[in-house]
Amino acid sequence: MKCLIVDDEHIACEGLSEYVEQTQFLTLAATCGNAFEAIEFLANYSVDLLFLDINMPLLTGLDMLKSLPNPPMVIFTTAYTEHALEGFELNAVDYLAKPIMYPRFLKACQKAYELFNLRNQSAKNEETVTNDFIYVKVDKKLVKVNFADILYIESLKDYIQIHTKQQQCLITYLNLKKIKELLPELAFLQIHKSYIISIGDIKATYGNMVELTTGKELPIGQRYKELLYEKIIKNNLVIKQRKS
Repeated sequence: MKCLIVDDEHIACEGLSEYVEQTQFLTLAATCGNAFEAIEFLANYSVDLLFLDINMPLLTGLDMLKSLPNPPMVIFTTAYTEHALEGFELNAVDYLAKPIMYPRFLKACQKAYELFNLRNQSAKNEETVTNDFIYVKVDKKLVKVNFADILYIESLKDYIQIHTKQQQCLITYLNLKKIKELLPELAFLQIHKSYIISIGDIKATYGNMVELTTGKELPIGQRYKELLYEKIIKNNLVIKQRKS
């Protein structure tokens, strides 16, 4: 975590800087001797954690924090404990009373680090959330297509036909490679250079053919056959033998 130390006492800055150097998951971005320097620094650089002294001339640490539009995590450092309640009301991670011993410093930083990791994981989870539909351009309209409604997709060189379970046939200017990148990998499979199918709609396979739940039969390309059977096994689908 990148951190910034803000304290008008030079000795306090030096002491905290040494603690930061001893802490593996911390990196010191800078030290500032007053709140105004810190505000200017934060206007140009981002940090994850502030070590912020409360009692500073002209502008206190509390007032400085209130002035920041998007403040980072904060650990207050001060010789005066009467501000502790107000500090926690500003969502401070912790409140360190001077003189600060390293074990207490480390405990506060570990709390901040846990919160830092939790926020990062939450952000990653949000990034991985995908929609369950796409929009495709059909006859100058953007048409919403739910993945669950797609039966199979057929390539027509630079165009594709999306065949739905509602017996719609949507033609759009898109190649098979591009649409494949947009589809959920676990739900769809390319079985031929010209076809992508919904795995959940496989009714039967026989020879070099796939039969879908609607009765539609599609060819299996030789290079795609092994992957198709791997998917069938992984998804516990039943392979039915076609009656002659």
